[in-house]
Amino acid sequence: MYDSVLVATDGSSGTTETLAHATAIARDNDAVLHGLYVVDKRLYLAAEKDTQEDVRQSLEEEGEVALDDITVGGEEAGVETVTEMEVGIPHKVITEYADREGIDLVVMGTHGRTGRDRVASLGSVTDRVLESSSVPVLVVHIE
Repeated sequence: MYDSVLVATDGSSGTTETLAHATAIARDNDAVLHGLYVVDKRLYLAAEKDTQEDVRQSLEEEGEVALDDITVGGEEAGVETVTEMEVGIPHKVITEYADREGIDLVVMGTHGRTGRDRVASLGSVTDRVLESSSVPVLVVHIE
């Protein structure tokens, strides 16, 4: 049923739960696990000019750690794993990647924020992927 499973990560601690679901599905379906980290260009472009490169570098370093975690998780589950870091607006990059790579299932986490917390985070990337994805999206609630 699934040949390619995408786990999109923001590098947060809750990614462990999301990765566990993604690797189990990939393993059970003999699917390739794709890991994607998006460097959110809005974050470094909003910084002061003289700190933009530092902010971008910090985000890229965070992404490398997150993608290494996905690689290790895939290896431990015996799943073929491919990782990618891209720059852009996260929900757009995730849906474009899924379409381009022929992904059958996107697995993402959500903190389930509402109200003021949701507004403070400028909306949910997961919600936006759910609205725009052409493939099924599994949402894992993370604490």
